[in-house]
Amino acid sequence: MLIKPASDLKPNTYAFESQPLISPNGFREYDARWLFPEEINLLGVQALGLGLGTYFQELGIRPRVATGHDYRSYSQSVKQALILGLLQAGCEVVDVGLAMTPVAYFAQFALDCPAVAMVTASHNENGWTGVKMGAQKPLTFGPDEMTRLKSIVLNGVSKPRSGGSYTRIENFREQYLEAVTAGHRVSRAIRVVAACGNGTAGIFAPGALKRIGADVIPMDAELDYTFPKYNPNPEDMKMLHAMADAVRAHNADICLGFDGDGDRCGVVDDTGAEVFADKIGVLLARDLSMPQTNAKFVVDVKSTGLFETDPVLKKNGVAVDYWKTGHSYIKRRTAELGALAGFEKSGHYFFNPPIGRGYDDGIVAAIAILEMLDRADGKKVSQLVLDLPKTWGSPTMAPYCPDEKKYAVVEALTKEYSELQKNGEKVLGQNIARLITVNGVRVALEDGTWGLVRASSNKPSLVVVVESPASESNMRAMFKDIDSRLAKHPEVGEYDQKI
Repeated sequence: MLIKPASDLKPNTYAFESQPLISPNGFREYDARWLFPEEINLLGVQALGLGLGTYFQELGIRPRVATGHDYRSYSQSVKQALILGLLQAGCEVVDVGLAMTPVAYFAQFALDCPAVAMVTASHNENGWTGVKMGAQKPLTFGPDEMTRLKSIVLNGVSKPRSGGSYTRIENFREQYLEAVTAGHRVSRAIRVVAACGNGTAGIFAPGALKRIGADVIPMDAELDYTFPKYNPNPEDMKMLHAMADAVRAHNADICLGFDGDGDRCGVVDDTGAEVFADKIGVLLARDLSMPQTNAKFVVDVKSTGLFETDPVLKKNGVAVDYWKTGHSYIKRRTAELGALAGFEKSGHYFFNPPIGRGYDDGIVAAIAILEMLDRADGKKVSQLVLDLPKTWGSPTMAPYCPDEKKYAVVEALTKEYSELQKNGEKVLGQNIARLITVNGVRVALEDGTWGLVRASSNKPSLVVVVESPASESNMRAMFKDIDSRLAKHPEVGEYDQKI
């Protein structure tokens, strides 16, 4: 009988050294994240590996698992504990060593591994660890898979079996770099700053971009797991400011920033201005839909309404599907619809063949962005952005709402706006043109103004975003309309920021 993991062990005790510790809240919607060692210890990671291997066996796939680890002081130890559990479950473990998450995804294809278990805390601060998992390439686990895995692990019903094996792949980095740059070459030496935040992407991104002919200026590309300057996260203002300073200092055409595990890419243009990934997505969709009629794209519900209203995309016959926020959701939807690409506002890009293999890879995205710039008839990134129709948008705002109440609040607002639409009532003096309810409620008005309310996937809060192609006043009025409806719910608290 296996010992069920405990959730309340304290470090520096006998129990901590002899029992698995796993906090239940580490199992998220589509991956797992814990503070290490406060919320999970090495025995807990081993129990997780045994449970994950048990689930792979239950799914009926060949239990051959690609694994790797990101660059943190403890990641290799965590990976080794995970491997022990996978071996105990009878899995063939194929270890690619220190790697970005997309390198582990690539290993599924290159090394014939149906499954993946990548040890990474992604862009989280030091102190965090976790695992990104999948059993159907190029997809990663979603809520159903995570719920089953959680049940197996926490109830102690994992099943040890014989047959486990371990193989370490030497110099897999070179195999990845060759594959990801093959057939790609820019016609001019675009000057690009590659910002890596001293994270894992530092040993991949600058080399990859040099191979396609870019003039690369590495920035914080030296590995340093203390992250001495800022956390490697291209949505973090400290990193973005450093990227902007580097563009100006080096008179660069663009700065491309990568998060801690290299599956996201952020952009700062030639003037030092941040360009959100949804706007870069519109530019990529414009570029990629030129030679391909009726191209299809998937975007998350937080993304700009330009995907529906941009005249160039309309002229090119582009079809766009707004879907649930979250890399696992957008990745799966992009695969299901056979879309050319999927874009998420957080900086995840998903390119199906022939551009990519369907999973999110910050370097594949960076190469696509540079090739788009290469085809832009000498225009700079800032000019391409100015060519887009003007919109006024808010940052992502997060009013507090308890986890046990946030979904009910979103359901109430969805019902309220649905009734308004059904009864032909006006919002800002306009009809509701469209409601998207796949992930909260996104209310789109006749002039293209829209507002979104959804429950946060990973913290006790709601998510509110508004945008208008008509005017700043309409954008602000849309927020006021949503905020006034949320104010009727006393469980909704203070915002982290407001427009």
